[in-house]
Amino acid sequence: MNAILLSILGLPLLAALALWALPIQLGDRVAAAYGAVVSGLVLIGSILLWPIGNQLEGEAHLTLFANSNVSGLRLDAATDVPWIPSLDVRFHIGIDTISLPLIILTALLTFLCCIYSLRITPRIGRMRSLIALLLVIEAGVIGAFSAMDLVLFFVCFEIVLIPMWLIIDIWGDDHDPAGRKRAATTFVLMTVFGSALMLLGFLLIHRQAGTFDIAQLTSTPVLGAHGVPLAAALLVAIGLAVKVPLWPLHIWLPDAHAKAPTVGSVILAGVLLKLGTYGLIRILVPILPDATVTIAPYLAGFSTVAIIAGSLACLGQTDVKRLIAYSSVGHMGFVGLGIASLSDAGMKGALFANIAHGIITGLLFFLAGAIKDRHDTSDLRTIGRALYARLPRIGALLTFACLASLGLPGLAGFWGEMLVLLGAYDPAASLPRATYLVFMAVAGIGTVLTAAYFLRLVRNLCQGDPAENPASAFAVDLSRIELITWTPLVVLTVLLGVWPGLLLHQWGSL
Repeated sequence: MNAILLSILGLPLLAALALWALPIQLGDRVAAAYGAVVSGLVLIGSILLWPIGNQLEGEAHLTLFANSNVSGLRLDAATDVPWIPSLDVRFHIGIDTISLPLIILTALLTFLCCIYSLRITPRIGRMRSLIALLLVIEAGVIGAFSAMDLVLFFVCFEIVLIPMWLIIDIWGDDHDPAGRKRAATTFVLMTVFGSALMLLGFLLIHRQAGTFDIAQLTSTPVLGAHGVPLAAALLVAIGLAVKVPLWPLHIWLPDAHAKAPTVGSVILAGVLLKLGTYGLIRILVPILPDATVTIAPYLAGFSTVAIIAGSLACLGQTDVKRLIAYSSVGHMGFVGLGIASLSDAGMKGALFANIAHGIITGLLFFLAGAIKDRHDTSDLRTIGRALYARLPRIGALLTFACLASLGLPGLAGFWGEMLVLLGAYDPAASLPRATYLVFMAVAGIGTVLTAAYFLRLVRNLCQGDPAENPASAFAVDLSRIELITWTPLVVLTVLLGVWPGLLLHQWGSL
């Protein structure tokens, strides 16, 4: 298992370097196929790690709460060697049942993005660099999800920023060069600011505990609800909240999604946003438990505001990509609320919603990209109505994805939000239950607003008379590459909807 984890970490980086070393005349389809093969091998390797979930089932793997009978972090495929001894930094990696599903999700979405890139019109040299950047992002994200040292987590956390900045800046919206550069710059400045705060928090943790090792810190957490522990918790929470992103730190997200290419939006929503929520679960809650209890109501409050603010913003959008981006703000608000409840149900709901959001929103951005490609715009007013008549298969898939995202029972989006609301109904005993009942009620209103804006999108885009927009009647419906790319996401959306235990039983009792 150790060799597999090291392989899926190193292979994308080595493959990216090899790709950049090849001649610039390399065909774009060859580069995309190369990326698909490499990311496919990473996906196979990550799936081979899945038996770890069964090995750890019912066992203690993460101390999340002060009153838990769990006794530390239970890792597998672990490697722990000195890296920078003078700074007490180690190359310590390992996986458990919390990180493994996210690693598989990362490998899957990267693989699908490489497959999808086969349909892009060849442009000499550009595809080679795009695929290489996607592979670097994959390696960085998997490294962050498996890092068991705070400095190593920070390094991997930062590795993904420059590649995503370049993807938005170079491969973004061709019709608005100034807008895409502004979006890319805002993205990198905001995330670097958050990373700086997070690093300061890590240094405070080391000052108190004398170690950066996450496994050791999980077993012997930094206690105290005030002073240095509280300052560290605030810095870490704010730094990670930028990446989630939680309101009001979400301002970089809509433009980044609107201007990014399709594969950039899929990776950004499906993978990079998970770094923030994963950090809250892996670092903030177990390492600073007392300070987390102090700030949890505020985290829950901002998360609840994000649910409502994101939903209201969606109701006013006329751009399909910006609408999906704002919907991510609301959905990640549910994840934040679940984490802030510090309850077993809430935490499981947050973990489940994390995975479901990556699958469903990845599908939504694929569909939005396909619609934009066919109409040369993502503006709903220009695209027109009657997608069912003009592009029936894409219209049907868009409706399916919207229903999944709004939380229709039987699809993956339902279980995470339901468990989060249950967690807010019965939060940890150390938290003010009356306050969380208010959060639950407001978040419940958010689910209604979510249904409203997605159903409004389906009505305005998919229904109507095709004669209203005859200019787009020539558009080609679902292609073979798109069918191959989107089918796994559709299958997983249904599978997790009817069999949530596939994930929930992995986490046992948190």
